[in-house]
Amino acid sequence: MEMIQLSKRLAAAASYIPKSARLADIGSDHAYLPVALVQNQAIEFAVAGEVVKGPFEKAKNEVSSRKLEKVIDVRLGNGLEIISADDLINTVSICGMGGALIRDILNRGLQQEKLLKKEKLILQPNVGEKTLRTFLMQQQYKITAEEIVEENDKIYEIIVAEPSDQVVNYTDLELMFGPELLKERTDIFKEKWRRELDKLSYIQSELKKSTDPNMDKTQKIEREAEQIREVIK
Repeated sequence: MEMIQLSKRLAAAASYIPKSARLADIGSDHAYLPVALVQNQAIEFAVAGEVVKGPFEKAKNEVSSRKLEKVIDVRLGNGLEIISADDLINTVSICGMGGALIRDILNRGLQQEKLLKKEKLILQPNVGEKTLRTFLMQQQYKITAEEIVEENDKIYEIIVAEPSDQVVNYTDLELMFGPELLKERTDIFKEKWRRELDKLSYIQSELKKSTDPNMDKTQKIEREAEQIREVIK
């Protein structure tokens, strides 16, 4: 059986999934992540969830062509509603979506009691990392690891979180840049924020052209730009 080669960002996410996990992979696309983990005997069982029929069929075909139906159950449904108590899920992965959408999926899962605040979360937001970190803090999830990777000229962050029995409190700086990423401040981390600084500089120059500039927005952007300059200097 041909082994799946994961993309750099998915391989990074996979490295944080515990050995023998019972995984719910939400927005599983072709089910590449659970398939690769099963092939490497890294997990015990997985539910691969898709909300759109096309990707759901592709995931089913991927799993069945590799004869992995007994260990990977592909299900059609919205977010975490696809899992049941019988699945004994202890790890949830959500990769390749916006931070606000990941937050909404997790929040709905908590409200529906599909997420029991016992599971380890491996999350890879494409944008909106601060929004997601803020939600995790509010729900008393501690960020235990973070990683930043570059692939095809795009930069991705992986956020790993676990429920905490103590109050979780992050500063605004930690929510924006990542409490663990701030400790390392790698070259890729600095490159990401240099790009962000370029975007802010462009917005600033456009605002200056306005005959009636929004001073609140201008000041907010300047504060954010100054934060970034301070962090990556």
